[in-house]
Amino acid sequence: MLACNDLLTDSVRQRLEDHRRFQELGLINLTGDFFPGGVHYPPITKYEPITEEQFFKTYTLPADGLIDIYAHIPFCQQRCVFCHYPVQLGERRAEKDTYLAAFEKEMDLYMRRLGVGDKIQARSILVGGGTPTYLDLDQITNFLTYFTKRIDFSRCKQFNYDLDPGSMIGDVGRERMKIMRDFGVDRLTIGVQSLDENVLKIMNRPHNEQEVYDAIEVAKELGYQINIEFIFGHPGETIENWIEGMQKAVKLGVDEIQLYRLKIDAYGDYQAPLKKLIQMRPESAIEVEESIAMKQLAIDILNDAGYYENLRRVYSKKKEHTSHYARNQCCFLLDEMGIGLTAFSSLRDRYLLNTANYTEYYGNIEKGLMPLNRGLVRSKEEQMRWAIILPLKNLDVWKPTYLERTGESLDNVFRPKIENLKKYGLVTENENKLALTTLGAFFADEVVEAFAAPQYIPYPRSAYVEGPLSPYVDNKP
Repeated sequence: MLACNDLLTDSVRQRLEDHRRFQELGLINLTGDFFPGGVHYPPITKYEPITEEQFFKTYTLPADGLIDIYAHIPFCQQRCVFCHYPVQLGERRAEKDTYLAAFEKEMDLYMRRLGVGDKIQARSILVGGGTPTYLDLDQITNFLTYFTKRIDFSRCKQFNYDLDPGSMIGDVGRERMKIMRDFGVDRLTIGVQSLDENVLKIMNRPHNEQEVYDAIEVAKELGYQINIEFIFGHPGETIENWIEGMQKAVKLGVDEIQLYRLKIDAYGDYQAPLKKLIQMRPESAIEVEESIAMKQLAIDILNDAGYYENLRRVYSKKKEHTSHYARNQCCFLLDEMGIGLTAFSSLRDRYLLNTANYTEYYGNIEKGLMPLNRGLVRSKEEQMRWAIILPLKNLDVWKPTYLERTGESLDNVFRPKIENLKKYGLVTENENKLALTTLGAFFADEVVEAFAAPQYIPYPRSAYVEGPLSPYVDNKP
């Protein structure tokens, strides 16, 4: 049915053919499913318990003292069916007060552990959730007061908030946005997800289409840089309404548009309700081929409007409008600290995860302990894999950075793997960097999966054709 759709372009048909070809070569598993890579390696479900002493024993601050900061506030008005994160729902004012007080204490515990003094030298900041703006005006003022008090902004290049359109509008929403601007927030990532009313209802989003437009107007009036996010492959979406949504999106005058492919199975500590919904109504699931078509159609519409992929899955008219936090952590492999429930920290050669359990989170902090529960100090081999997977997925692998992070030259490692990927047009290489081609960027998750250790490849060997591009082939550094 999809192949006969009159809305499919030559570029879409080519990508569908590429998808089938790469399944036959072993790059893409036989179900066509994918695993979102390029933020965490190993995947966050694969870390073992770790103590503060084990994690920080040999850690030292970077020479310039700079750290990117992530703050996590896990509250939402209601549960979106696609959400894979543990959050608390509804007003819960007392719970929010308890959490914000614990967060402040955790921040101090982390700062003492790092030995940064009374202020963290921030390179960039991201506040996410949940919906971190789902707080009363006094709560968000309290949070931003104590949070910014502990940060040196003199070298901070960007202060970004992830948020929901509904928390931005009306008298309270507008005042909330003014408060944030007064505290230095300069960039907003707005979770639009769809511009189709029916799809928004299926997603259980707490906003409608008009509220998206109202929220963007507020953000523009207050001078924010604006990024909006969309999910493709979600139940309720069709080729027709997806095209219409993308055509609306490029006319909104925002700085950046971000695309996510729907992931039904959990890739973290919580299984989204969507899986149960699809089990009850299997006919609502979007076929893999339709998701592939949606992605290429979106790329074509974005490119025609002057938006280009300046960071993976992120399309902007200017390179400087991309997320500094994502670029620093995933592309340049710089140190990042995460504060809050489920937050993660990526500190050069190690990775740390906070607990996803609220009782454990509060209990540890009251005892003067950091609320971590899993992590890893990477071996040299895992460091060599991590230092390819993250930057290749998100931008490019710069050879001087790889040498600095691993002690090995990229010219001497994974050569059979890299040469094979070059042979099939997925990567390109010169004396300075290894990069995905346009074709490789389209299948970025699958390409970088090829560098994962066998125990961290998300699907068993039997799930792939035993072809030259199987992630299990030529897998050693």
